[in-house]
Amino acid sequence: MPEPTPDEGFDLDTVPPDPPVHHAEQALLGALLLDPHRLKTIALTPEHFASPAHAAVLAAMTDLTPPAPAVHTKEPAWIMAVHTRARERAPGLLPAYLHTLVSLCPVPEHAPAYARMIRADHARRTLHAQAEHLVQAATDPTPDPAATVLARADALAVFLDELAGRFPPHPGSLPRTPLPPPPERDGGDEAAYEERVLLACAVARPKALSRMRWLHADDFAIPLYGRLFRCVAQLAHRGDAVDPVTVLWEAQHHGLVPALPSREVLDLVATPDGAAEHWGERVLLRSLLHQARTAGLRIRTYAEDPANTPYQLVTGSRRTLADLSAVRARWHHATRPATAARPTLKSAAARAGPRPPRTKPATTARPTR
Repeated sequence: MPEPTPDEGFDLDTVPPDPPVHHAEQALLGALLLDPHRLKTIALTPEHFASPAHAAVLAAMTDLTPPAPAVHTKEPAWIMAVHTRARERAPGLLPAYLHTLVSLCPVPEHAPAYARMIRADHARRTLHAQAEHLVQAATDPTPDPAATVLARADALAVFLDELAGRFPPHPGSLPRTPLPPPPERDGGDEAAYEERVLLACAVARPKALSRMRWLHADDFAIPLYGRLFRCVAQLAHRGDAVDPVTVLWEAQHHGLVPALPSREVLDLVATPDGAAEHWGERVLLRSLLHQARTAGLRIRTYAEDPANTPYQLVTGSRRTLADLSAVRARWHHATRPATAARPTLKSAAARAGPRPPRTKPATTARPTR
């Protein structure tokens, strides 16, 4: 927001209203200033508060020893002591604001209800932060992206279990927040190259597909390549002959021709390099990261909607993580230690095949809708 000139002042219509939790924090602090002995019953910490100034006031209260009731009713020693201590964390805090907090407390006896409201809003903000961490882990490159993403997902699941224990269930536990569309898949040059090589390896050595049931067509970043992989897999699972010509014929029955010209289908499956399992793991890793990012964005959307109760956040987030868990199970199956049935190559480089070319590969036509 631009700074106003001395003659125009602030436009109050552009100032966003305070959220309900702000008033709950004021009411609770007012109740604690009126009756400091209620501190033992609220079980809150300064981290629960959205306002830094309110967090400083509660921190000051927890640092001090409440006065005796007889002293508290005769003199404002408690408010003065709280203000002095709170100014160490919030230098701009005025003494008048503490008196304002007292006046803004509707019913001091409702302090436990105000505390529950603050706890619920803190849960929503914390879930939002956890979802942001999951999205970041799925987006930023790390030496071991799968382990990083799954660790973030585990931390989020543990937090959801904690929330489920703190907040009771209620009818209508599913959130009604409209979800955003899934993010775009990473269909760049590297993904396209790896998926093309995988198709060629699968056609050249179709027996490998019996050990790769953990890979699905939906894992492919380029949907057209995923549908072509389904054609190869179906031929192999039926025990039919698998070669470039039979794959082209199967692709025609799946409606991929002429969306993908015959010559391009034959070229795609003509140059295998490395092992199909390696390239399949690369495709599945990219699918795992995409699903983690999708889950994080959806959970973040739930947390951004203040209409959702904590239990609605729990149920909606758990359902979202279930989709990630399905891909995770296939990832663990794919990356388990090699067995005797799995072919071994002399080196990792031999298994992986050559590096992707630095030049941009030829663009494959996509089907038009």
